[in-house]
Order: sequence, then structure tokens, then C-alpha cells
Amino acid sequence: MMNRQERIQDILQAKFTPVVLDIEDQSHKHASHAARDGLEPGETHYKVMMVSAALAGQSRLARQRAVNEALELEFKTGLHALSLVLRTPDEVKG
Repeated sequence: MMNRQERIQDILQAKFTPVVLDIEDQSHKHASHAARDGLEPGETHYKVMMVSAALAGQSRLARQRAVNEALELEFKTGLHALSLVLRTPDEVKG
């Protein structure tokens, strides 16, 4: 069975075909408020850095919405927050 980080990676790979995809579990930094908010410990907070041509022509907000929509099931099953850095290959070069 895959953990949440592996599922996020698979979903984003399939949807955006990124040239760079770095996913960092930051749940340990939020353990105190996760428990307070009634969330299960771990696998709740992630930082995602993704470079994909599929993001070209989209505003920052549209990019974030696209990622959040792709991960809708993960949000419904315990994912609480994402920190997103979303770029196109041209933005990384320049």
C-alpha cells in the first residue's frame, strides 16, 4: 500500500508530467495543531515544488487550483495543507 506522499507523486506525475517534482512531508512541523484540529498524526502537510510545461499560461491561483483539484481525494482523506511552488520550465530558465 502506498503512503500519501507516493500517491501525491503518482497523481501529479500523471496529471502534469513534470520535469521536476519534489515533495517534502512537513507534517512533523504541524503535529501540535494537527492534534488540536482532530487530524491523525503524520501525512497531513506537504511542500510541493513542481516544474511543468502544463502550467504555462496559467495564473498562480489557477495553478494552485489545478493541483488542489488533482489531489481532491487526498484532501478528503486527511491531507490538510500544501505549500506549493509551481513553475514552468521557461520560468526556471529565466
